[in-house]
Amino acid sequence: MKMQFKEISGSVVAPRGFRASGVFCDIKKLGTGKGSNKGLKRDLALIVSETPATVAGMFTTNQVCAAPVKVCVERVKRGTAQVVVVNSGNANACTGRPGLADAREMVSFTERALNLPPGSALVGSTGRIGVTMPMDNIRAGIIEAATLLGASAEHAGHAVEAIMTSDTRPKQLAVEFKLGGKTVRLGGICKGAGMIQPGMSPTGARPATLPALHATMLGFITTDVAVDARVLQAALNGAVAQSFNRITVDGDMSTNDTVLVLANGLAGNKRFGIRNSEFGIFQAALNHVCLELAKKIVRDGEGVHRVVTVRVSGARTVPDADAAARAVANSALVKTSWHGGDPNWGRIIDAIGYSPATVVEEKVDIGYSATGSKKILWSLQRGQPTKAMFKQLCAAVAPKEFELHINLNLGKANAVMYAADLTEEYVDFNKGDVKDASSLGG
Repeated sequence: MKMQFKEISGSVVAPRGFRASGVFCDIKKLGTGKGSNKGLKRDLALIVSETPATVAGMFTTNQVCAAPVKVCVERVKRGTAQVVVVNSGNANACTGRPGLADAREMVSFTERALNLPPGSALVGSTGRIGVTMPMDNIRAGIIEAATLLGASAEHAGHAVEAIMTSDTRPKQLAVEFKLGGKTVRLGGICKGAGMIQPGMSPTGARPATLPALHATMLGFITTDVAVDARVLQAALNGAVAQSFNRITVDGDMSTNDTVLVLANGLAGNKRFGIRNSEFGIFQAALNHVCLELAKKIVRDGEGVHRVVTVRVSGARTVPDADAAARAVANSALVKTSWHGGDPNWGRIIDAIGYSPATVVEEKVDIGYSATGSKKILWSLQRGQPTKAMFKQLCAAVAPKEFELHINLNLGKANAVMYAADLTEEYVDFNKGDVKDASSLGG
């Protein structure tokens, strides 16, 4: 379904009835790790709906998951929420019972600070793993953020800044569109640059439809659409499946990956079911926002120079297509060749071959195209090199963004991954120096 969306400013405060703020409360002490060199960068955000909102969420399927994820999984089951409190600088992961108590205090303290009923708050965290939360600083930050809430684009910008870690630029988007005769809005913010290959599910469990996957990405979406929790969750499942769960920077799944959606219904549209045409319109808008935010994460990946859309077609099954796409997208040899501008199809077919996918060497096609173009320059067809000149292939992979096409010619299943190259800068950023605490990452 091709929909037209008008992009507007304000991200999470663009929909009616939402406010946001972001403050600095020194959660990650200056000089204690990557990102702390950003000085007085805001590190705690609030996103608040004026009225109770329907809520849906998707969470990391990492078997080691952070305390805020555990708290959110339980609270999202209630179907309503009114505020999200998010911090950067500390993941509150692998912190045991004290960490779980801290996550619970963050939501309860936020509820009291905003005079909201128990169960109204959700929580997200990102930063270094295994560090105790500085709760005095957190409480002070929540109190200050509560006094600074506003609905301007600047307020949204402060919230975006507060959730960033190794990100170099903010990631936000909002759209306006028609739904059931009403003008509605949907906006979102996200963060992520390293430790990126999300694989999220509604409960954090690993369903059979998700791959058993090997910096955290956080996404927060608001809308003034009126929608039931069951329908909202179904829409988020679909949107995340084709966006955040389709990206990789380094192949590492975080302990904290979270996407939350709050829908407060202030647009006044009539509620709709999954089989109504309005659901298709809403799904398309949510897909658009999630995919654009997800791509922003890959483009801002740690040390990233090139972004490659890996398209696999002709697989026997969807899991086969997914496995082949992920093998290529996460191959260190393939990713370094992208960085060097080398159209090395040998590394690509090697990665396809060792993936769990069914592959017949004599049937594999590999080619390149400009982003969004249908004109493909094939380097390999039916398992054999084509007559394409090396100079032509080098030109095809020279742009900052391009598409890699792989046809297994065994069936009708397909998959896509939005991937990044692997650079010297990524290694330099992440290796750190144990003699210098400020150089160590999360």
